[in-house]
Amino acid sequence: MTSSLSGHPQRHWRRIAIGLLLCAAAGCAAAAGTLRIAMTSSDIPLPNGQTDQGAEGQRFIGFSLFESLVAYDLSSADKPSQLMPGLATEWKVDGADKTRWIFKLRPNVKFHDGSLFTAESVVWNLDKILNPNAEQFDPKQSAQGKGRIPTVKSYKAINPDTLEIVTSEPDALLPYQLALIVMSSPAQWQKVGKSWDAFLKAPAGTGPWKLQSYVPRERAVLIPNAGYWNPKRIPRLDAMVLLPVPDASARVAALRSGQVDWIEAPPGESIAALKAAGFNITSNVYPHVWPWHFSRLEGSPWNDIRIRKAANLAIDREGMKQLLGGMMLSAKGMVPPNSPWFGKPSFDIKYDLPAAKALMAQAGISKEKPITVRAIISPSGSGQMQPQLMNEFIQQNLAEIGINVEFDVRDWNALLANWRAGAKDPGTKGAASTNSSYFSQDPFSALIRHLDSRLVAPKGSNWGYYSDKEMDVMFDRIRTEFDPKAQLATIQKVHEKYVNEALFLFVAHDVGPRAMSKKVKGFVQAQNWFQDFTTISMDK
Repeated sequence: MTSSLSGHPQRHWRRIAIGLLLCAAAGCAAAAGTLRIAMTSSDIPLPNGQTDQGAEGQRFIGFSLFESLVAYDLSSADKPSQLMPGLATEWKVDGADKTRWIFKLRPNVKFHDGSLFTAESVVWNLDKILNPNAEQFDPKQSAQGKGRIPTVKSYKAINPDTLEIVTSEPDALLPYQLALIVMSSPAQWQKVGKSWDAFLKAPAGTGPWKLQSYVPRERAVLIPNAGYWNPKRIPRLDAMVLLPVPDASARVAALRSGQVDWIEAPPGESIAALKAAGFNITSNVYPHVWPWHFSRLEGSPWNDIRIRKAANLAIDREGMKQLLGGMMLSAKGMVPPNSPWFGKPSFDIKYDLPAAKALMAQAGISKEKPITVRAIISPSGSGQMQPQLMNEFIQQNLAEIGINVEFDVRDWNALLANWRAGAKDPGTKGAASTNSSYFSQDPFSALIRHLDSRLVAPKGSNWGYYSDKEMDVMFDRIRTEFDPKAQLATIQKVHEKYVNEALFLFVAHDVGPRAMSKKVKGFVQAQNWFQDFTTISMDK
């Protein structure tokens, strides 16, 4: 087995993690209502607004301190999350001009610094990620947010409570995209000297939580925003402490020793023992896929559909599921078969080793005459499940059909930086695939952004430089179709093409396992990447 995973400093991280947990416990855990969470990321997400560290950063910092015009309803565990009013109370597209949208904003909302949220605040925040000439433009936040709203052309405040957004073409998916764009306080940025670095130490959003302290790579302490505009969602906890613990075994050790109350992504082999020890395990389906994203540049082996299909048929997903303690769903595409978007693809993604070997033989490849592919992976990260274990399993599976895999192991944030830079970037170092878990809550995030030929770097996240005119035409049809039934029919055709042409290595759908102390009460695990922490309390 060829792998650079053995070089990852797990012991080093374990020592750091336990030390940081002890520090945090000593400094922050005295309050009876303090919840201490061990995240999978290796650093605290930036509290600047459009935070880093993937969806985990958005979950714990992005949507705790800050808010978007459009929100997700995270109140139920029993149904998929739908869009709902956030800082905007309503929105609609102009019947005469489908590129013009009007948003009515929630009145009397204040940022944490006491300044008023208005339509001008939204204009300022859109400028911070879309307008390089604006004094508040932030390259870091732009990298996180620009690709999520590629059709936004212009925007203006009509009055304090009314905003106009104009898109470059009709875009029926705009509300979904705006749900991931959050609002920072313009007044606070001015107050700290017009510096985003200074803003990190004293950020201000409109969210239900405020930042009490922030120590990079160590901890963040969030406290309730007593002046939050929705009294029903003022947090019940005294504080929530976030700790970066990328090593899965260190997270388990911290939970078992009482240094934390909650851990993200417990490893599968620990789940039975944690249950037996009296810890609660929660999980739920959510819009997630864990694939390999293929490079389609000249020379990539993944340009051969026989190799792409063979790889998909070579993965023993049920065996992987057992390794994960049952905490996954086998992927047959970008979305599960019960999704209305799945359609009726003709290629059935399953474990069929003889069929995989036959396809490889047609391509002139076998276990005796193998090819080598390089894959960028991470040791941890938001939605990444158990990436080391899973990728080593894939490595073994693919070796059986003549694909020898070498790993380029990178920190989660570094992997995401390359994902945004694209496969042509020199930093890719010859890798033909990258492994990043993907959000699939809406058609743009699930399908369009990955393969639209117009969304290669730096415009978007078509990492592999895939280009297909038929696919682009269907993407345009999805964006410009405001009739739900007609739009759904095209979405299904797109997903069928994804599967029939094996455009990704489809591996797994996560179920978001979390392990926590029985003292944690009131948590409702929504069918979403994001969660509401305002309902949680701690037994004393």
